[in-house]
Amino acid sequence: MLRFINYDVVFQEIPDEVTLAVNISNCPNRCEGCHSPYLMEDAGMILNENILADLVEKYRNAITCVCFMGGDSSPSEVDRLAAFLRKNYSMKTGWYSGKSDIPADCFIQHFDYIKLGPYIQHLGGLNSATTNQRFYRIENGNMIDITNCFFRIYDKNPC
Repeated sequence: MLRFINYDVVFQEIPDEVTLAVNISNCPNRCEGCHSPYLMEDAGMILNENILADLVEKYRNAITCVCFMGGDSSPSEVDRLAAFLRKNYSMKTGWYSGKSDIPADCFIQHFDYIKLGPYIQHLGGLNSATTNQRFYRIENGNMIDITNCFFRIYDKNPC
């Protein structure tokens, strides 16, 4: 079961997308220096197909993507909800995971974008050239690393 604390329409989490970012709670990763430590608590409302459908309908004319921000405590649920979006809406899907690898019970074909890797404070986040995190666009079953889209030298690294 997934719970979410809040959500927002954002412009920087997924390159070239207007994204409904859903902040999933109960993060098991406990990254030192985490910018959202409140997501470590098992709190918030249950996120299921009905709630997700309501959110998508509410913002349908404003968004191009839905991104699950977390969900590492129940990756199969993230995968299931991404598959639900793929089947029922013409909506791109993304997932920000703090894990280094995609769990065996998740399928990349349910996603258009996946961020992998824990936050390691001295290496920085996605906008740091030294980051350990990787951001992938999924195309034809392949994971294409587009992490450079987040670097401050974006104009030299077009996405």
